Amino acid sequence: MAKSLGIFVTNPGNMQHVLGITKAAKAKGSQVKIFFTWEGTRLAKDPSFPQLAEMADDVAICADSYKKMGFDVNDVPAGMTPDKMATQAQHGAIIEDYDRYLTL
Repeated sequence: MAKSLGIFVTNPGNMQHVLGITKAAKAKGSQVKIFFTWEGTRLAKDPSFPQLAEMADDVAICADSYKKMGFDVNDVPAGMTPDKMATQAQHGAIIEDYDRYLTL
């Protein structure tokens, strides 16, 4: 996959960074996939999350982590579909299929 960036998000304090990096990568023509896990899943409740989901090419959330943070996995965040409430295999897809990888 040419010009692609995978972002692995574990820290709930990084929404502005995730938004800024995604915007910059999209402006340069890159495909962007973002995977939220552990405490990073809390960002699904951030008011900016729907904007991020619309901007990125693919956004997925670790369903197990989301549940462990106290959220109902059937409460799918705005801008996502239920099939994106997924497993760590989505993280593996980033490592395998994307040129660049960033952890926040």
